[in-house]
Amino acid sequence: MKGNNDKVLSQIVGHALSGQGAHAGTQCVFDGLDWKTAAMRPPGALHSIFQLLAHTSYWQNWVLRWLNGQDPAVPKHAAGSWPSDLGPASPQEWKRAVRDFRVGLDQLKSRSREGDLLGKIGKTSRLRVFHSIASHTSYHSGQVVILRQLLGKWPPPSGGLTW
Repeated sequence: MKGNNDKVLSQIVGHALSGQGAHAGTQCVFDGLDWKTAAMRPPGALHSIFQLLAHTSYWQNWVLRWLNGQDPAVPKHAAGSWPSDLGPASPQEWKRAVRDFRVGLDQLKSRSREGDLLGKIGKTSRLRVFHSIASHTSYHSGQVVILRQLLGKWPPPSGGLTW
């Protein structure tokens, strides 16, 4: 029965990382955005879409390093995981940032299917870390959707949730 439980937990983590069954797909929240729009920060917003993307990718990469047995440092202050630039320097940088986010998300989903999710690395279970990164990604993906709505750039070309 353990094998079936692992499979169910892995599916739950995969759904949480992708937004499946909860909200618009995490993979598509950046679709159709150009690099200049990604740098915009509507009045009252604390971050641009690019900053949200870079911050989310920072923590994805942190978790992947942790899963690889490394001991990545945690920034001393929250600002340590946020870029200071509002936007990318070029269209290529934007495309690379989106691609890196998607690759990181795919790697996390793949890693969730490996090993014992209830097993620990140090004092923390893998499942707890996957839950944290999925929640973090979901939270910031929702912020991206709101910013896109404020900027008149929602839904993406692939569509949003429209049932």
